[in-house]
Formats: sequence, C-alpha cells, structure tokens
Amino acid sequence: MAEGIGERFQRETKYIRSSIRANAPDWSKKPPLYKTYPDAERFSLPDPKQVETLSTAEALAKRRSIRHFTHHDLGLVQLSFLLWAANGIQRVERGHEFRTAPSAGALYPIETYLTVDRVSGLPPGIYHYDVRQHGLEQLRTGQFGHEVTMATGGQKMCLEAPVTFMWTAIFERSKWKYDERAYRYIYLDAGHIAENLALAATSIGLGTCQIGALFDDEVNAIIGVDGASESIIYMSVVGHPAGM
Repeated sequence: MAEGIGERFQRETKYIRSSIRANAPDWSKKPPLYKTYPDAERFSLPDPKQVETLSTAEALAKRRSIRHFTHHDLGLVQLSFLLWAANGIQRVERGHEFRTAPSAGALYPIETYLTVDRVSGLPPGIYHYDVRQHGLEQLRTGQFGHEVTMATGGQKMCLEAPVTFMWTAIFERSKWKYDERAYRYIYLDAGHIAENLALAATSIGLGTCQIGALFDDEVNAIIGVDGASESIIYMSVVGHPAGM
C-alpha cells in the first residue's frame, strides 16, 4: 500500500538526533508576534478578571460539548474573560509577554477571530482579537451565522451560538525556527487554546463545542485570510447552554 500524506508527514517531521539542524535560527528574520488591523474600527474590552468562576476541579467535572444554545446574548465582560483565558497575555517577564496557553518557543502562531451575532454592546460582525491591547478589531459588519454554518458542513450550532471562535495559524511564526516540525507544534498550540476556552466557558456557566470539520477555504474567505501564509485551524462555538 502506498504511503499516505499522514504517514509521510509523521515520518518526515520526526526528530532524529543525527539530523537535527545545528545552526541557530536567524533572529533578524523572526516574524512579528502580533497581527493587527490598523484601519479597522476598534472596540475596547472590559477588565477580564471581573467575573466569578468555578474552581478548576469544578470546571473539569462539568465540561462537556454543548451543541444547543438559548437566545440569550453573551455579555461583553464574559467575552473579554473568554478571550483572555483562551490566549491572552498573562504576564510580562524579562521583556517577554507570555500568554495563558503554552506555545512552542513562545512564538504564538495562532490568531483569534470571532463571528459575533449576539454580544451585548458589540455590533454583529467579524472581529479579530488584538492580543497585545486586549481589544477587538471589526473586519466586517453583519450577521454571518448562516455562512459559518455552511462552511462547517451544516453544523447548526454555529447559527444558534452567539459567538463562534475561529483560530488561524500564521505558519511562518513557527517555521522560522522549527521548519516542517512547526506544523506539529501549531496543532498542539491550537489544542491548548481550545481547552483553555472550554474550561473558562464552563467556569462561568457557558458551554462550548470545538469544531474540526470545516471547509477551510470557505472559512478563510469569511475572515479574509489567504489560506496559505495564514489559514483556519480550529473553531469553537460559545453560548448559554439550552435545556440544562
């Protein structure tokens, strides 16, 4: 049987002691850690630490995949907390800004976009999370629940949920240092962030469901990325659980 893409990827991205690159990366070519949209309308977010949360043990015990949501809006303070908890800046040490989720080499290749349908104080539209300023940049206005539902193969929870998180990767941020091995790290990074979101949402009485089944180019078109240097990796809906 011919070797498939997955098998080849695993084989060709293995670390083998005799073949690991000895040269240090060229620091002059390190890509920027932050992406912003300077011409976009900006929305400030409240202090994310205003909310009361369950303990970690309670959140772990209660977390489950939620696919049905009420029509209640998400609060702006709740959204602020979720964005920070998923991948916001946690601390600054020795001039480095570390985040709530681990990342290989502290390179943070994952970007966060949102489809906002029902958030108090926030117009519906497509947003990008400005990590450094803990704010939102509005890229498009309007309701995009139907488009996102179609781009995920008809998963209606994307239409019910007040917010859908969409995580992309800027691949060169990791490839600059780790070459092809970077793709392994990028997928791990996305998983760390998604679990942070799931536990944070559960801790404030909300529910999430993570989405890996999606039509990549359709989601990329919705958020306006090229699908090559930056592409969708993972998604999650967030909202008030129905029937619980």
